[in-house]
Amino acid sequence: MTIMRKVDVREWLTYFIAMVWIVNGLLCKVLNLVPRHQEIVSKILATENARFCTLVIGLAEVGMGLWILSGILTRLNAVTQIAVIATMNALEFILVPDLLLWGKLNALFAGLFIVLIFYNEFVLGNKIVQEV
Repeated sequence: MTIMRKVDVREWLTYFIAMVWIVNGLLCKVLNLVPRHQEIVSKILATENARFCTLVIGLAEVGMGLWILSGILTRLNAVTQIAVIATMNALEFILVPDLLLWGKLNALFAGLFIVLIFYNEFVLGNKIVQEV
């Protein structure tokens, strides 16, 4: 049995993180397969244009996934992801916990995702640079 190299682990984690953004943006928001997301947007933004706003958010999430896959400015990307996730989840936690899949427990999953993004970029990414 071979042990995965740090480069391989980082690559797989990068693909996983990008796919979370793309799937969540495209399937849940753009294609509206999870209407709860539009309800969340509607309640937080207090707008009748929730469908349009949800579509824009979904496209931005797909864009984030593509940015991750591009490998361009990865540290800025990681910081941006962390800021977006923290902000989005803080708003949802305070304003619409009743609409979240796991209620206030969603914050735990968001926190774990933030840790994963941080670990992938600033721990694994840093070690890879040092090893080369």
